[in-house]
Amino acid sequence: MSAPPLDRNAVRIAATVLVGGVTVILDSTIVSVALHELSTDLDTDVSTIQWVSTGYLLALGTVIPMVGWLQSRVGAKRLWMGSLALFFLGSVLCSAAWDVSSLIAFRVVQGVGGGAMIPLMTTMIMQATRGPDRARLMSVVAMPAAVCPIIGPVIGGLILGAASWRWLFLVNVPLCVLGLLLAWRMIPNDKPSGRVRLDVTGLVLLSPALVALLWGLSNVSGENGFAQVDVVVPLVAGALLLGGFVAWALRRKGAALVDLDVLRSRPTWSATVLLFLSGASLYGAMLLLPLYWQELRGEDALGAGLLLIPQGVGSLLSRTVAVRLMERISARGVSILGFVLVGVGTVPFAFADSRTAIWTLMAALFVRGLGLGMAMIPLMTVAFVGLEHEQVPHASIVTRVAQQVGGSVGVALLAVILATSTSGTTSRADAFDHAFWWTLGFTGVAVLLSFALPGRDAVGSGRAHGDRLMQRVGEKV
Repeated sequence: MSAPPLDRNAVRIAATVLVGGVTVILDSTIVSVALHELSTDLDTDVSTIQWVSTGYLLALGTVIPMVGWLQSRVGAKRLWMGSLALFFLGSVLCSAAWDVSSLIAFRVVQGVGGGAMIPLMTTMIMQATRGPDRARLMSVVAMPAAVCPIIGPVIGGLILGAASWRWLFLVNVPLCVLGLLLAWRMIPNDKPSGRVRLDVTGLVLLSPALVALLWGLSNVSGENGFAQVDVVVPLVAGALLLGGFVAWALRRKGAALVDLDVLRSRPTWSATVLLFLSGASLYGAMLLLPLYWQELRGEDALGAGLLLIPQGVGSLLSRTVAVRLMERISARGVSILGFVLVGVGTVPFAFADSRTAIWTLMAALFVRGLGLGMAMIPLMTVAFVGLEHEQVPHASIVTRVAQQVGGSVGVALLAVILATSTSGTTSRADAFDHAFWWTLGFTGVAVLLSFALPGRDAVGSGRAHGDRLMQRVGEKV
């Protein structure tokens, strides 16, 4: 029996936000391959040019907590178009940068626009859909989150091979223009939900907390790892500020900048923890895999990126399979299967050396990609099961922060493990094996935590609750 057609309005919104959202997600990784060339062309050192990526990351962390409040004040459509326009402006300015300081400043402009768009795209789709439509549409929207970090370095390498680094930013322009036109035509006008007072105390606690945590994690490198002043101080400060925000938000409840009451929902908290682990697994492995191909197999940056294509193909192909399995079994079952496949696809790298057959590893990457795509879809869908309409923006922020911080934790931990595993008696190949075993550890924990996700009956009751809620909202309108 074929599935009923998707709601046209929801499809239009999903397609529109996808066009704009892809540019933001892709931009997080596409510039990473150009840092060496940027350092040479702008006549600066590596530690300074690294702020091109760090500044973008910190801008994301500053803005993401404010998205729920901004949406309530200006409406989703206006916020989306304003954020996309700001990202467009930042891209154009980055392409015209004349020195490293201007490039870093313009990347911050990009990050401010992108930081609002990433959680907002999930919120808009969740609020426009209900029932089974959510899983089917999120299967499309979840793909950029899984695929873009994989294909970003490939696209960046291809652009650098054919043109100047400035085209890494100009490539965003057509998609931004198209995204703005589609948003103007396709996204329905929505009114602000009211003059919601900004939780200034929550903002002063949460945004600096995320910036401090992300900054500290981005400074982790070398054998000293976490035992560095520029790592310890930001991490301790960030943890204290975050703890202060949690205490404040639990007391303020719905009046807090981010309503943490959404984590009282079992589907939401379990999906949030798993998104943290999936972020660590995805971004951590994206540190290890290119380095493996370059250091042990002698590939250049572009060659290493091209060898990662099977993982992206696997993620793309998993979409249809994941949706059908969710309809037949449950989000829990699909998540478990997805993380098991991620583990199976990682095992060959935990035993690999410089002589391991390339085709074996490419097949493993394909399986790993299947697992990543399959795990992401149920997590991004089930996180919103049973939530009230006004709680959706808060859940979007919480899940996005978890994934962002999880990715930074994964990169930092594996960078330290890789550095400290190399000693006088340990070969570089053994160090990579050790680091890949740690990624398997992340995956194993994710498999166990997947059992906390709701089964088919729980998801069904949550969908029924959402349907009743949408019906009441429609009657009021």
